[in-house]
Amino acid sequence: MIRNFIFSIFFFSGIIIISLFFLPAFFLPQKVVLFGGKLMGYWTSFCLKFFLSTKIIIKGKENILNNEKFFIAASHQSMFETFYLQTIFNSPVFILKKELLLIPIFGWYLKKIGSISIKRNKVTKDNLGFFEDISKIIDESKRPLIIFPQGTRVLPSERPPFKKGASRIYEELKISCQPVAINSGYVWPKKGLKHSNKVITISILKPIIAGYSKKDFIKILENNIYEELNLLN
Repeated sequence: MIRNFIFSIFFFSGIIIISLFFLPAFFLPQKVVLFGGKLMGYWTSFCLKFFLSTKIIIKGKENILNNEKFFIAASHQSMFETFYLQTIFNSPVFILKKELLLIPIFGWYLKKIGSISIKRNKVTKDNLGFFEDISKIIDESKRPLIIFPQGTRVLPSERPPFKKGASRIYEELKISCQPVAINSGYVWPKKGLKHSNKVITISILKPIIAGYSKKDFIKILENNIYEELNLLN
């Protein structure tokens, strides 16, 4: 309980300090704010290791795609991956719930780094332009997209079917997908106390190349990530 309290105090204080320090970056090139995002990722890692004695292991770095366009599809069990994946991949473009952009300061940062929002389960003018936005980013930037196909944070034991958004991106953009399995919920669950002296493993799986049908792709993606999570449990 005490370690949880100390972790929370230092972690959120650090995130706030970094956010305030980079406020002037709103008037500077985007790459300055992206550097701030990486700092948040490293700060997250430091707090987990120092206050909760968490070991972080990265598997499969050799599977990361190079010299081609791709998007990342990652499992989602905690806040951890939203910060830490920025330290592994080249400033990924997040696809996220529109509500997150309404958070004061933090939401401003999400806009500044080019995050793409969508209202889930709704047909809106913004949603209709969704694929135009991501196509433009893919064409003009070397940054990969990142999406959490489970749709929201889930418990480590939960295996919900993946949302269709990942398969639509795969079909529309005709680029490879980099699957990532992360068992962060065993340390930092979406609800309740965090757990100390445990291991978070980030497993970067072999890419799924472009060319499959939407149905086959989402089945392969879901099976690959869940099979890996079963091994990491």
